[in-house]
Amino acid sequence: MTQQMNLQGAHAGHAAGDPASGGPASAGPLSPDSWQYRALNAINPGLSYLSDALIELTRAGHPVVAGSADLQYSNGLNRYAQAYPDRYVQFGISEQNMVSAAAGLATTGHMPFVATFASFLGLLCCEQIRMDVAYTKLPLRLIGHHTGISLGFYGTSHHATEDIATMRAIAGLTVVSPADGPQLAAAIKASVDWPEPIYFRIGRGREPQVYEDGQPFTFGQAIVHAEGTDLTLVACGIGVRAALDAAQALREEGHSVGVIDMPTIKPLDRAAVLRAAGGCRLMITVEEHNVLGGLGSAVAEVLADEGLGVRLYRHGIQDEYSLIAPPTTLYAHYRLDAEGVAQVAREQLSKRKQG
Repeated sequence: MTQQMNLQGAHAGHAAGDPASGGPASAGPLSPDSWQYRALNAINPGLSYLSDALIELTRAGHPVVAGSADLQYSNGLNRYAQAYPDRYVQFGISEQNMVSAAAGLATTGHMPFVATFASFLGLLCCEQIRMDVAYTKLPLRLIGHHTGISLGFYGTSHHATEDIATMRAIAGLTVVSPADGPQLAAAIKASVDWPEPIYFRIGRGREPQVYEDGQPFTFGQAIVHAEGTDLTLVACGIGVRAALDAAQALREEGHSVGVIDMPTIKPLDRAAVLRAAGGCRLMITVEEHNVLGGLGSAVAEVLADEGLGVRLYRHGIQDEYSLIAPPTTLYAHYRLDAEGVAQVAREQLSKRKQG
């Protein structure tokens, strides 16, 4: 009875903890015509892709339900709440309860998509994801947004630089890190036919666009942008745009550089890794994550399993707690922007020549 009431009445609530919600006096989701809503989406254009994909699935007849833990304006789900108020649940600041309740909805034939900050979803909710979702093999879609260091001034408690490692270690859980909004939308729509629960690791809606709208997505399949004999950059998330731009700069300096977008970190496209390793002398992984346990570790495992001798450098957060600063400052500090990735590549290429 309570769950049914939540499904039907959640749209009338507000997100007191969401800076964009208007605070305790807010009567409900902001109107698309409000200046505050328009300002949010002008700053974070990627916010629209998640809700728009879910709206499209719902219109197509899929039994979608969506939920958020007090952050519908931070992840854009307010758009879905306005379109389908009876299919949206505002769980409040109770992320673990949200995951368990969504698992319960999945047992009744619903297709739940729930979202909150990645630092809470991928770390705080680890036990609920393991036992209530993955162990039971329920088709739940978990969306951890503002991942990596994208929450900037919110600080280390809100930075998610370990979530790939924790989620990748849970049996039966697919892990996806889209490069941009269009790829996220494509993955969301492709997920209706995927049998396993999925952890989507996404940014803050300001990621530079890599792909055009409508590009198909296949779970477990890498996207090879270019092949190279000197170096192959393997990236995920925001690292893809940085890797593409860094590769262009390196090519202008005379280097042969390949770039692979690895949106599905689990199951990893082992064949793509092996093909690249067989044709180049150096591989560098690029991720907004601790270098332990993430994309770099996944690639290293493939190379070790096959006994390949290509040198691998894992670029990301070097096993430390991230600093507090604006996101763009942090990306530059950790050399996760295009200029930084290019410089890391130059250093590693230089080491190879010296060796």
